[in-house]
Amino acid sequence: MLFRPFSPRRPETAGGRRRKRTTVCAGVLLASVTGLLSAGALHSAPADAATSPAKTAASSAGAHTPAGSPAPVHPQGRTRVTAAVLDLDGTGREPTVHGADTRYDTASIVKVDILAAVLLQAQDAGRPLTAPERAHADAMIRHSDNAAATALWRQIGGARGLEAANKRLGLTATKGGPGLLWGLTQTTARDQIRLLRAVFDTVPAGHAGAPALRADSRQYIRMLMTRIDKDQAWGVSAAAASGWALKNGWLQRTTTGLWDINSIGQITVNKHRYLVAVLSDGSTSMKDGIALVQGAARNAVRSVSGH
Repeated sequence: MLFRPFSPRRPETAGGRRRKRTTVCAGVLLASVTGLLSAGALHSAPADAATSPAKTAASSAGAHTPAGSPAPVHPQGRTRVTAAVLDLDGTGREPTVHGADTRYDTASIVKVDILAAVLLQAQDAGRPLTAPERAHADAMIRHSDNAAATALWRQIGGARGLEAANKRLGLTATKGGPGLLWGLTQTTARDQIRLLRAVFDTVPAGHAGAPALRADSRQYIRMLMTRIDKDQAWGVSAAAASGWALKNGWLQRTTTGLWDINSIGQITVNKHRYLVAVLSDGSTSMKDGIALVQGAARNAVRSVSGH
């Protein structure tokens, strides 16, 4: 069974998670040092993550936009949001896009793309994923673990490996983040729909337009996207009627204090499967960004589905 019902449970905020972990260490942050240096911002962390005050300072330094980064910096209060929707059971193959289809930071939604690249490389080598690769994939998608993402990012060859895979997956506007800063990968909502098509499309192998990923590889990604942690059950799933599979990303830019909040996935409405990608930046809090993304997802799906 690929999907599970959307839970209306309100997502936990970053502050809520820290309060829960005060018994571990007063210096606990949302992400490990490796994750912060990789993503350039705060992401969810594995349950056992803890950092010392010295590491906290290093993490904060890593959260700033690096010199030469392609990521845009926007003035305070200038929020942007773009939503793209494709009816996977309809006749069209191009998404409906609401808002300017310009590039945004991916934050952790790039983890789906990273896993797709890992699977393509394994396919090329004629082998299944190893046990360590599966462990990293599970942690990266289900728990949004940053250390696991960094390990797989290194394995695929960083931005160069991601972009090589994306050529085969049909993405045309996604640029990998510099160095280990995979969270600063740049993408568009339309390109994220292309990625979702590569994962969720059902065109048989050998047919024109068939995905580069094998059926078992696509099934593996879909399975992980239906089993994410409960506190991450927000985003495009807010527009679902009966089932969803998703990956979210959240990142606070310390150069501005503003938040990038993104969500991608497949939802089901009236027995139709919709691929939905919502990208945003400039929110003054994670809570506001989530509300913005969920509202944009609902409106975009309603405009296409009529419900």
